[in-house]
Amino acid sequence: MADGSPVTRFDPHAARAEFPILSRTVNGKPLVYLDSAASAQKPRAVIEAMVRSMEGSYANVHRGLHTLANETTEAFEAARESVARLLNAEASSNIVWTKGGTEAINLVASGIGQSIQPGDEIIVSEMEHHSNIVPWHLLRERRGAVLKWIPVLDDGSLDMAAYAELLGPKTRVVAVTHMSNVLGTINPVAEITRLAHAVGARVLIDGCQGAVHAAPDVQAIGCDFYVFTGHKLYGPSGIGALYGTAEALEALPPYQGGGEMIETVERDRVTYAKPPHRFEAGTPPIVDAIGLGAAIEWLAQFDREAVAAHERAVYNHALARLEGLNWLRVVGEAEGKGAILTFTVEGAHAHDIAQVMDRYGVAVRAGLHCAEPLAKRFGLTSSARASFALYNTTEDADAFVDALIKAREFFA
Repeated sequence: MADGSPVTRFDPHAARAEFPILSRTVNGKPLVYLDSAASAQKPRAVIEAMVRSMEGSYANVHRGLHTLANETTEAFEAARESVARLLNAEASSNIVWTKGGTEAINLVASGIGQSIQPGDEIIVSEMEHHSNIVPWHLLRERRGAVLKWIPVLDDGSLDMAAYAELLGPKTRVVAVTHMSNVLGTINPVAEITRLAHAVGARVLIDGCQGAVHAAPDVQAIGCDFYVFTGHKLYGPSGIGALYGTAEALEALPPYQGGGEMIETVERDRVTYAKPPHRFEAGTPPIVDAIGLGAAIEWLAQFDREAVAAHERAVYNHALARLEGLNWLRVVGEAEGKGAILTFTVEGAHAHDIAQVMDRYGVAVRAGLHCAEPLAKRFGLTSSARASFALYNTTEDADAFVDALIKAREFFA
């Protein structure tokens, strides 16, 4: 809708029509794109916003006194405000631009890491993406931190009783995903945060999937930090954001040094800008930020609950058609999970299954999905994943199941 007000009904076919790439064919078949958990496609509104910026009003942001600089700065900061609205942040000053979720987590880990002492404990879960594991491993290697792991139950949900037992006086950080990129599990992040704060720990939520499918409210969650990336949220790659409470951001030292993040630079001293600019050294990804702002505003026209219900319906349609196939193993069946279907096929490697399905125009991902500890937990060396987005339809689900059955027959 032109005024940006949400609607209570969602039309996936109308939404799909706004994505130019989805009209193409692959191997002579209509494209069925089921890899949005890795990177989503872009609506025309995002593409056009980025082109407009480059063609009509581009300059470096901030400090400029000419018209193009002022126009670009206004668009750039308006995108920051869009992120704040998306997350229900207290203010746009709580939003730090990063190049993605990975950099956002590294920014927080780097800052907190400067005060980590040997024996300090960092809690992560077995379902984390490597981006929310490796930065904490660096603190284990360099600062003597101890990593503790929240177990994952057989259905793909977190073992919350075990989590409560892990917390203690040495817990400094709890870093967990809002929604698993493999299992689709949506975690009880508000409860996770409440328990962590009771022992004085900071909480970081990886929202790279959650920002897309779980409609986060950082004030309701109560977390200290929330991160997400643009390219999974129908925006461009190379841009992401870190939310932090005013107190949490103020307590972090600078992550990088350079222009923009300083107040004064002299021969014998330097003073730093206040957040968020303290953490935005150098020229930022201007056009990408504007593109992400456009993606968020485009998404705002839809009722998020209606979109989530549609995605679940498509997922459930596929799952119903797969019922009874004894050569198929579905990984992750937690109650209330998001529309991610991870699976293995008896007698065939996931990579081979994905390649055969591509012959039918169906794009799924195969591998470890940057979650090796989780794969080990479920005894997997590889799996295939179909991830459903707002532009997918029950026709896509049918095409997926048909292609999967043909792929299985190929290897039987």
